[in-house]
Amino acid sequence: MIETDLTALLLRATVGATMIAHGWNHAFGGGRLAGTARWFESIGIKPGRVHAALATATELGAGVLLLVGLGNAAAAGAVLGTMLVALVANHLRNGFFIFNKGEGYEYVLMISVVALALAALGPGRVSLDHLLGLQEIAGHALTGWTGLLTAAAIGAGGATALLALCWRPTDTGPAS
Repeated sequence: MIETDLTALLLRATVGATMIAHGWNHAFGGGRLAGTARWFESIGIKPGRVHAALATATELGAGVLLLVGLGNAAAAGAVLGTMLVALVANHLRNGFFIFNKGEGYEYVLMISVVALALAALGPGRVSLDHLLGLQEIAGHALTGWTGLLTAAAIGAGGATALLALCWRPTDTGPAS
């Protein structure tokens, strides 16, 4: 269906470009990677330098993969994982709205839900997954519940592991 393919392309392009911009800003914006590392340390994610590099690489890599439509469910899972870490480690305590002090969670929640929806929808026919015949693994289509659960397992599993092993919050109040 042309509508489904167009929807998938629009979602992939939007989320992919957003994640590339976010990763690029971590690496080359304001404080560059060193500033991102200091910020990670300030919210209790340690070692900051390692996590800044990993988050940046994940955002850039997942963004590119979504943009070209390759590994759709896994790329959506990587986006979900980074957003869940941001949600728990920084945004949740600041309320819903992004304009709240410390930035609320509406932005990361929206990207998380769209990533899951994109995993369920699939990459569409305008994608490298379709071109290379990679929309199925072991006879199972990576769309619908399979795509959604794949992305959820990757994202929630990665975020849970990172938070359990590396997040040591020092402040429970709103971020400044």
